[in-house]
Amino acid sequence: MSEAYLVEAVRSPVGRRGGGLAQVHPADLGAAVLSALVERTGIDPNAVEDVVFGCVDTVGPQAGDIARTCWLAAGLPEEVPGVTVDRQCGSSQQAVHFAAQAVLAGTAEVVVAGGVQNMSAVPISSAMTLGQSLGFPDPFSGSTGWQARYGGQEINQIRAAEMIADKWGISREDMEEFAIASHERALHARAEGRFDREIVPVAGLAHDEGPRVPNRDKIRSLAPVRDGGRITAAVSSQLSDGAAALLVASERAVETHGLRPRARIHHISARGADPVYMLTAPIPATAHALGKAGMSLDDIDLVEINEAFASVVLAWLHETKADPAKVNVNGGAIALGHPLGATGARLMTTLLHELERTGGRYGLQVMCEGGGQANVTIIERIG
Repeated sequence: MSEAYLVEAVRSPVGRRGGGLAQVHPADLGAAVLSALVERTGIDPNAVEDVVFGCVDTVGPQAGDIARTCWLAAGLPEEVPGVTVDRQCGSSQQAVHFAAQAVLAGTAEVVVAGGVQNMSAVPISSAMTLGQSLGFPDPFSGSTGWQARYGGQEINQIRAAEMIADKWGISREDMEEFAIASHERALHARAEGRFDREIVPVAGLAHDEGPRVPNRDKIRSLAPVRDGGRITAAVSSQLSDGAAALLVASERAVETHGLRPRARIHHISARGADPVYMLTAPIPATAHALGKAGMSLDDIDLVEINEAFASVVLAWLHETKADPAKVNVNGGAIALGHPLGATGARLMTTLLHELERTGGRYGLQVMCEGGGQANVTIIERIG
């Protein structure tokens, strides 16, 4: 059976919106991690057969196949193509899946996967806003088939996060304590230097800008995003800028190019769920992935689940009965930020490095995604 190996994984710091990476062109942001990836692995860049990058809102400086633009902006060979993937928040996790599938199928030996997003330059939902400015309705209300199936319900991630909190009986206090723990874990990880090996400095920024010492009084004083709701900015992921890249290689490529595999792709899958609830798919997707892999969460040493909202992770914890001590041990997107198209690759980069730091064997990554979807990846540390 063929294998797909993770050889290297690097990322930029995650910058706050309007922060240290705000003025960096997305192509240059992606180029920074690609250059570091090539340098750290020593791979001949001509051996790379494709560059698969995730990005959401591919308009303005993120338009025109940003994967290809990042590669060329790094000064890397023109002969290597690139393709940009949009599976919403899971875009760069899906990029890794596509890279692994190519290697597992034998159609490629060396593929770069990752993602980039500058949310300071291209605000969230810019593609939808642009469409509306051109006279198009939102992606849902203009479809007779969608209206017939879902009855014109409001499709909104804040509403979805509120619905999840209601359905699972998650209080605002529960979510705030979860958010505080995310910041505390991230601050502790940063102070211990746990992120140092995975981060390549960009534009003078060497550390994640998001984590901050929690102020409980300030958190409790925040107004909810929706009238009468529980979701506030404090229990939501931060709008951020960042990039990450991984090198995926076959066994033959590892031998041919003298590469050191650090983990193998043990399982990849994606599942869907109710698009109105939107953010619950990690629950059935995790069960599906573990069943396909013949595993249970007891076999998993570390979990990275994207903290789109605190309610998403708390509902997942309730349903899966996962050990919270294994989940997002270095904090998550509430503290570290969520540069949409780059977050999946950022999570996998952190997961790989933390497995190596702790000596764990299996890591599971899962993310909620627009449209009611979720990707799941299980990696096995080797060496």
